[in-house]
Amino acid sequence: MSKATKVLKSINKKVEKVAHGNKIKTFIPAGMAAAGPPLGPMLGQHGLNIAAFCKDFNEKTKSLIEGVPLPTRIYVNPDRSYSMVIHKPPTTFLLKQAAGIQRAAMQPGKEVCGKITLKHLYEIAKIKSEDPPMECLTLEEICKKFIGIAHSCGIEVVESLDPKEYQDFLEQRKEIVAQQRKELQEKREAKMLRTG
Repeated sequence: MSKATKVLKSINKKVEKVAHGNKIKTFIPAGMAAAGPPLGPMLGQHGLNIAAFCKDFNEKTKSLIEGVPLPTRIYVNPDRSYSMVIHKPPTTFLLKQAAGIQRAAMQPGKEVCGKITLKHLYEIAKIKSEDPPMECLTLEEICKKFIGIAHSCGIEVVESLDPKEYQDFLEQRKEIVAQQRKELQEKREAKMLRTG
């Protein structure tokens, strides 16, 4: 037996099996994890105790506003235990909250659905900088990234905002959104008639 073969055999004995746990990526509303679909079946197929997970998640998120969507990463171990990482709410959710709107623009780039100030953007960047994917970025890089995300949602980033003017803008915007919804509904009905 050659020396190289002996070395390889001794290495094989020392190497332990690395457990690559299954990773589940999902969005769970704060304080509202429930055993029903879609979360229950997702956890069940990995053999996790669904009730214990829901209780654990709801306990960890009880200090947050109920219903806020939280990106959650669940790492399932071979022994069916788990660890979870709860990120801050999605950037688009925070941007829409700051702008005071429910939905993004239907035609981003062609219409403005809301406005936020640079201060709002900076505060959102500070919140999101705590998330693991953002830890390596500077606040300036995060802000630049979020300006792009705001633009893709139809949210304009401005230096300052007059509350009265912005309230008037939002009132006008409600009429536009209502008209867009009406047009969408008419398109759906026309499509149903064609396929029916």
